[in-house]
Amino acid sequence: MARGANDVVELLYSWMGPMSEAGDRFDPAAAGQADLLLRARAGDRDAFETLMARHERLVFHTAWRLLGDREEARNAAQEVFLRLHRFLHRVDPRRPLEPWLYRLTVNACRDLQRRRPPRPHLPLDALDSAGLPAAAAEPGQETALEAGDARRLVAAALRRLPPRERAAVVLRDIEGLSAEEAARILGSTAATVRSQACSARLKIRRFAERLWRRP
Repeated sequence: MARGANDVVELLYSWMGPMSEAGDRFDPAAAGQADLLLRARAGDRDAFETLMARHERLVFHTAWRLLGDREEARNAAQEVFLRLHRFLHRVDPRRPLEPWLYRLTVNACRDLQRRRPPRPHLPLDALDSAGLPAAAAEPGQETALEAGDARRLVAAALRRLPPRERAAVVLRDIEGLSAEEAARILGSTAATVRSQACSARLKIRRFAERLWRRP
């Protein structure tokens, strides 16, 4: 039986992430992270480069999803690790590093967005599906968007969400954080994050439904 529009958003998020299990990301003792942090704080360059290598994918992909542009995401990731190095003395090695990196990433992306020239904002409800593939939904036919098509759809949708809704849905649904964790990173409340993520999901679902109905 063909998949309906209500299944599309779950497919999108399953293809986009999350990148790893939250328990692994948030374990400060994982693979000697505390030792690496202490060594990096003492000036050990190899230790800091190891920390960068372990977390560069998390930082880059989060920035890419927040900014919608690979080159800007690279610039943001570079800035994140510069800030991490500058403020290593503030990092508590007994606590997980990842929430701190998420916060640095969100702030670096916000700073980039403030500095770049204003771009016309196209609300997601007005998003044209031109260039994205139609998905047939005939009875008895197993049909779904290909993984690459789904990524294009969700990337187009994320770029047009208001920044706060985009950050909430990226952290909650793609990175797999709890509302409380996302709220601490965003400097908000869990209730606000849930509301923003819910609004973002609804907008993405409406766009997916329009795409699904397209002849």
